[in-house]
Amino acid sequence: METLKGNAHVYGDNIDTDRIIPGKYTKTLDMSHLAAHVLEDLDPTFKDRVQAGDILVAGENFGAGSSREQAPIALKVSGISVIVARSYARIFYRNAINIGLPVIEVSDHDIEPGHTVEVDLTSGTVTNISTGNSFSATQMPQVMIDILSAGGLVNYLKQHGDYQGS
Repeated sequence: METLKGNAHVYGDNIDTDRIIPGKYTKTLDMSHLAAHVLEDLDPTFKDRVQAGDILVAGENFGAGSSREQAPIALKVSGISVIVARSYARIFYRNAINIGLPVIEVSDHDIEPGHTVEVDLTSGTVTNISTGNSFSATQMPQVMIDILSAGGLVNYLKQHGDYQGS
């Protein structure tokens, strides 16, 4: 696993998958089309401000709603390297892991918009470089760490000889 560092984009509680990527945009295989509309109803300026490697920070229950995996895909394709939230809807959490997008749970932090944040995926430490404060993330099960290390579930299964797809 690695250490990720980027600028924080901070949002509140109960951001559902329809706010992440509206359903009307999910009928495509063009991932750049998803990224062009990510978070547009919540923050119309996000797609223009996000840079590769940036970090999305959210409150409680991030990713609630439908089970569409386009939500974490849209965030990943937009450039988000990791999501730090106080808690996640479970299906969003698993979808993010399955597509290789790290998601870290930190129950309390002082991260504000524009802060520089560093996330050590190995130790589960989130450091707000802007304030100097560090926070411990909820420990993720080893199999999920292994899936993220492989770049997602399909790559993990290919590496372990369990993948039957093409």
